[in-house]
Amino acid sequence: MFESEISADVLRVCRPDTRWLSTGFSGGYETADAAYNCTVPEGFDRTDLSAYVAERREKAGFLDAGPAMLTGVDLRHARRARLDGVEAVATAGVSNPAALPMGDGVEAATESEGVAAGTADSATGSAEDDPPRPGTVNLVVGTTRALSDGALATLLATVVEAKTATMLAKTSFTGTTSDAVVVGSDPSGEPAAFAGSATPVGRAARVCVRDAVRASLAARYDGESADDVPASVTAAEYGVRSSGHATVSRLDE
Repeated sequence: MFESEISADVLRVCRPDTRWLSTGFSGGYETADAAYNCTVPEGFDRTDLSAYVAERREKAGFLDAGPAMLTGVDLRHARRARLDGVEAVATAGVSNPAALPMGDGVEAATESEGVAAGTADSATGSAEDDPPRPGTVNLVVGTTRALSDGALATLLATVVEAKTATMLAKTSFTGTTSDAVVVGSDPSGEPAAFAGSATPVGRAARVCVRDAVRASLAARYDGESADDVPASVTAAEYGVRSSGHATVSRLDE
């Protein structure tokens, strides 16, 4: 299995020679011994993120390079779930929710509520000069099965789908403006050709993601002294609604 530890506000999930796929700030495929999730301080405004993560790893005593994510959530709220050779570690905060309105007549409400919340549709959290917001749902998910790069991409999609379903059920949001996911597989493990929701790997990943995200949300928001999950984008400190309507047509038109 994968091993997880926290030092100096840095989470390391490690297993030698793991094949990773990351949606983080320097994402893509990478073979490395570890993946990281780093809590950033309030007011964080660094843009040299690779150098920043290297500094944080050194301070934490973690020498192995690897894919990394940043979060505003304190790592005491991180939670791990394990099932059938799959492990998920989640940090979940909802200070910067992302909403996608459904149904007819949503545009007027979207625009007025977005302005009232002090948000803009361009505030995606991915721009180079836009630092991570205080929330963020970050996930590191690893499997002991050997996956091809294509199957690893499928696992990423499976994990994001499970995260979205869990967030909708618990918060009414699909996620936040700065969510990130890192998935990994053991190249020396028993091969698995697929990782979709109907496969053993996908099923275990979905359950682990659901349970880890729910537990991290509970750690962050349940209890007498905890903040409440925002009831809407308007009520949140940060956040966006994806407004507008696309032009939809038949492919032969």
